Amino acid sequence: MRSAIASSVIAGAMLAAAAFAGTAAAEPRIRTPRPAPAAAKPPCEEWVGRLPNVSRKLCDAAQLAATGARSFKGVPLYRADVPGQAAKLRVLVVGAIHGDELSSASVALHWLQLAREEPVHLAQPVHWRFVPMLNPDGVLARPPRRTNANGVDLNRNFPTPNWEQEAATYWEKRTRKDPRRWPGPKPLSEPESRFLYEQMTSFKPNLIVAVHAPYGVLDFDGPSVPPSKLGRLYLDQVGIFPGSLGNYGGVHKGIPVVTVELPNALRTPLDAEMRQMWLDLLRWMSEKGAGLGDPNGR
Repeated sequence: MRSAIASSVIAGAMLAAAAFAGTAAAEPRIRTPRPAPAAAKPPCEEWVGRLPNVSRKLCDAAQLAATGARSFKGVPLYRADVPGQAAKLRVLVVGAIHGDELSSASVALHWLQLAREEPVHLAQPVHWRFVPMLNPDGVLARPPRRTNANGVDLNRNFPTPNWEQEAATYWEKRTRKDPRRWPGPKPLSEPESRFLYEQMTSFKPNLIVAVHAPYGVLDFDGPSVPPSKLGRLYLDQVGIFPGSLGNYGGVHKGIPVVTVELPNALRTPLDAEMRQMWLDLLRWMSEKGAGLGDPNGR
């Protein structure tokens, strides 16, 4: 019995010594620091080849400027300004709020080129601001996704009145908790929607043009007389949603919001059609009925 106990004690001591030796040997292990995040690629390296009908020449000519803001995944958000001399009208054009609507970013870039290279002299000079890709996380995902990398539908994340009650109810009952249309945990919870909100606050646009796809119609929210058509897209006001840009900007803040719904999310209209849409937008802006810059929409 004593022999068995002694053997057990010796074996236990040996195991403890081995464990101590292993611990002691592990203590001086040097942890290598995590590598610093890679610098963001220039936007055109990411966008060209991803967006339909966007060449490197078109993208480079956009002269996109980093804003300092980043997406949920940390991708820089870009904008481009085309200021008019003594401009009193400010127009904000936004593309790719939904990441799987690739054509919307492309059209914004084509319109940016027209604004810069073929300026049209309107009765009131215009300062254009373009945000061609609000949702780079969704656009650059494979496959592209409607939401941002946090799974939030950015076009349901703006601070419309009673958002806390209405957004959740609409999502649960009307969409049956469709994950592609989740409004997020609270209004402006996402860096992308906060960025656009800040642009609206600082730039103070008299008009917002939001490019979407693929319903092939023209929508409008807010004061003023809406355009009847842009190119082959005809006015068909489809209503508002809790947390949408049209609801927040057009209804709540009183900024006219033109929503362009392209007919195809993966293919742009022909160049001539995009140009005609642009010219129709300018024509509407120049009409007295547009009421831009007038808080009463006259």
